[in-house]
Amino acid sequence: MGAAEPVNDTGGERKEENEQDRGAKDEGNETRGTKEDVEKDIEKGQVGARGMAMERNGDDGGDHPDFHVSMLRTLNPTNPLRIHVMNPPHTRPVATPSPSQSSIPRSTPTPQTMVSQASVTTLSSRRYTNKISLFLFIIHMIAAFGLVSFLIFKGIQGLLEASDVVKRKEKRVIRFFLPQVEAASLLSITLAFVWQKAVRVWPRFMVHFILWSSFAVSLSGGILLICFQRPTTDVVGVCFIAFAIGNGLYACWVTQRIGFCIKILIKSLEPVSKFRDLNRPTYWMLATGFLWMSLWIVAVVGALNFYFPPLTIIALGVSMAWTAEVQRNVVNLTVSRAMALYYLRGMQSTTQFCFQRALTLNLGSACLGSVFVPSIEALRIVARGLNLLEGEDEFMFSCAHCCLSVMESIFSYGNGWAFVQIAAFGKGFVQASQDTWRQFQSNDMVSIVDSDITSSICFLTGVCSGSICVIAVAAWTAKVHQPYTATLSLLTFFIGYLMTRIAMALPHACVSSYYVCYAENPNNRLFDKTIQDRQNVIRAGRDVVVPTPRVPRRFTA
Repeated sequence: MGAAEPVNDTGGERKEENEQDRGAKDEGNETRGTKEDVEKDIEKGQVGARGMAMERNGDDGGDHPDFHVSMLRTLNPTNPLRIHVMNPPHTRPVATPSPSQSSIPRSTPTPQTMVSQASVTTLSSRRYTNKISLFLFIIHMIAAFGLVSFLIFKGIQGLLEASDVVKRKEKRVIRFFLPQVEAASLLSITLAFVWQKAVRVWPRFMVHFILWSSFAVSLSGGILLICFQRPTTDVVGVCFIAFAIGNGLYACWVTQRIGFCIKILIKSLEPVSKFRDLNRPTYWMLATGFLWMSLWIVAVVGALNFYFPPLTIIALGVSMAWTAEVQRNVVNLTVSRAMALYYLRGMQSTTQFCFQRALTLNLGSACLGSVFVPSIEALRIVARGLNLLEGEDEFMFSCAHCCLSVMESIFSYGNGWAFVQIAAFGKGFVQASQDTWRQFQSNDMVSIVDSDITSSICFLTGVCSGSICVIAVAAWTAKVHQPYTATLSLLTFFIGYLMTRIAMALPHACVSSYYVCYAENPNNRLFDKTIQDRQNVIRAGRDVVVPTPRVPRRFTA
């Protein structure tokens, strides 16, 4: 009676084994359910586990994974993800009872997993950004379409009902003006695809080639225009030659940056091969741009039969420039979204849904950025020029630092790097600009992104295409109707530049995504040590970096 009763260890062990078997079966069912959902896309409100990699422990031959994604499923319409982290290596897995057996959750959320869940939720943000800019752009497109339609009507009316003088004038424009512009549009689209393909296939060669070919082609175009010996062509030719000289000086100035630019360009273009339809938005934008350009040219002909033709043509030009920049930034947002999901979550998203998102949710930011970013780049050039001319002159000294203070403010509220966070997290243009620049500052990347010349390469590619169009059209026009040579030269340069910039948005977006996603998570295994090595070289003083001029602290204190 006083002796202790023996404990049945065998029964307890069998019970534990049965519970472990049930837990293993539950995990197997969950794994099979995950495999069935592996092809579902995040843009549809569901998440695929494609592209997820697992680190393995090298000490025990890779038998125990460091981590394992056991469940990725849709929990609610906002599409947050729940990630269940398995036990660390060298520990026995513990059977977890099913929810019906216990009210205790399977895993206790930690601050790290909560931050991860919050960031993933923002990747599926469904709110519209910069609605005021979107509204203004829609109003602008309605007004532009109405004006173009009315001017086309006026052009047809002038051909049918106007006086003989007006009829002869419009027929002359249609005969000697319209064919050259349409040919320049087709040539510019062809050059756009050639440049983009060449940059993707031979980036190391093309960076050098673009820098110096833009100098040579623009110089050749200027000399050709001067050879026509007309006042109008002389003025345009001098402008081309002046730009060519500045282009050549710039190519010499950035020689030390070319090597790092090529490394980043090659590394950022590596994921493009994983997205076979990534270039499809570029095709759509160039096709719609060509159609709109054709209507636009006919409207220019009709403007000659309307009040104030110069002002009307200038208004049409400004409208075309804004529309083409919006098209370029739509491609930029589409590619940035696909690249951001790849770098930040290891997912290969469908380009179609990224394109639809750029045309709807993020279109307002594209419209606002299309106005701000070119202005920012222009002010950046002016600031650097004034900084070089500062010298001992007190007036130039005050002007330079005034411009630099404006640049400092503008760069914190609007920059071209913001499109990546707009596409990835659904932020507004200003907020995305501030957050991106803050991340660059916290990761000591300001000097690196300031010295990046990818945007300059894309710009000079557009200049090169525009100059080629000028040479072809100027030679053609001088042969058939020389008085139109200067006007058609400027117009075809404008068309060639805009079309090429739309196509070059793909490599530009890839490089921007690489920088911004690296600043978001420098420890990501998809990034190598290229940026880190560059930072070490700059800190050690073994490389010369010319940063964007900024206001010294003694003037801001």
